Amino acid sequence: MNRKKLQKLTDTLTKSCKHFNKFEVKCLITLFYNLVGDVPEKPGVVTGLDRNVFRNILHVTFGMTDDMIMDRVFRGFDRDNDGCISVSEWVHGLSLFLRGTLDEKMKYCFEVFDLNGDGFISKEEMFHMLKNSLLKQPSEEDPDEGIKDLVEITLKKMDHDHDGKLSFVDYETAVREETLLLEAFGPCLPDPKRQMEFEAQVFKDPNEFNET
Repeated sequence: MNRKKLQKLTDTLTKSCKHFNKFEVKCLITLFYNLVGDVPEKPGVVTGLDRNVFRNILHVTFGMTDDMIMDRVFRGFDRDNDGCISVSEWVHGLSLFLRGTLDEKMKYCFEVFDLNGDGFISKEEMFHMLKNSLLKQPSEEDPDEGIKDLVEITLKKMDHDHDGKLSFVDYETAVREETLLLEAFGPCLPDPKRQMEFEAQVFKDPNEFNET
């Protein structure tokens, strides 16, 4: 990308991006095009990060291991559902992912956990996510029973209107009372250490970033 185009894109995204300054936006755009590679731009064809490249970044850079959650995070970034993350989606997604307010993070996490997009986190969805995110422990007991018990305990704590599922209001109320519940069903945000490492590296020199 030539300097003039980069400058124009930086200016545009800086205006619409809440949590990054102009220099940081420019670094993230540079990193994006380094990750995408030298793909010639074609009219009507979106240049972007596909699911596999993005999942690799989540895994290697941010330490995520849960396939189901990583897939949902990809969907959270890919706002237009076209199967790849554009430069705009990349910058705006990272703005929330790295520096979002509690309100923004609650909305994002709820969308990640609402697997079928019906506006609720059901018992079945909780069961699938907790089963995926918990380490498999060798034991005599049926592990599914333990997870079902955990779902019931979670519902008792978070289901404020007692309808057997979590609405956003239930989730928000519970998280405001206890912020540790933000990622109750699996890690979908970076831990502070990895966040700081990523920012320190990318905002120093995005060309030196190494995702492997």
